[in-house]
Amino acid sequence: MTPGEPAGNPRPARRRLSVDRRREELIAAALELFGARDAEDVSIDDVASAAGASRALVYHYFGGKQELYVAALRSAAERLESRLRPQECGAPLDELASGLGRYFDFVEEHAAGFAALLRGGPANRAGEVGEIVDGVRRRLFHLVLRQLNADEPSPVLRATLRSWIASVETAGLDWLEHRDVERGTLERVLVEQMVALLGVAAVHDPGVRLLLERLSGEPAAREPAGR
Repeated sequence: MTPGEPAGNPRPARRRLSVDRRREELIAAALELFGARDAEDVSIDDVASAAGASRALVYHYFGGKQELYVAALRSAAERLESRLRPQECGAPLDELASGLGRYFDFVEEHAAGFAALLRGGPANRAGEVGEIVDGVRRRLFHLVLRQLNADEPSPVLRATLRSWIASVETAGLDWLEHRDVERGTLERVLVEQMVALLGVAAVHDPGVRLLLERLSGEPAAREPAGR
């Protein structure tokens, strides 16, 4: 020991994080893993290793993998829903485009969270997980209704909007995987898809026809005579 050196060889100080900060780190690590792989292929040890934490610490905060999975998805859902708050910005289609832009902001900035939220099929949508995912879809559905200045939707309009939302989700996942189309172009395509879908629905539903006429300022196609 050299003169003036303190006795012993103290280890480097470990980072001391607040409970909330440590929990956020574990959730971020979990989202990265759940976004890249099926949930059943991710273990508590995987999450602990990715977060630089111990297995015991993950169990301490979440109790088990299912609890961690639900917490991670809820975190992603809350962040996405915060982007979907209505913002009055002009004509209905302009508002739709603005909301779609905020949606894709989330897709781009929180890719793992978006992928984790939508990953898997109906078999993975039961119980609390299904409620989280469906909650995001309901929020988006009601946002679109508001942006289109639509009242209580008819069955035809409801099915049309839900079909469009599914297209938006699929387009987001495809864009994350390939990124071979400019984001702004994809957003414009999706807005134009909405108009096209409403055009088809207008043939079968007078209420949708009036809605489309308000949006475009032009008469919409009518159902062929004799149908």
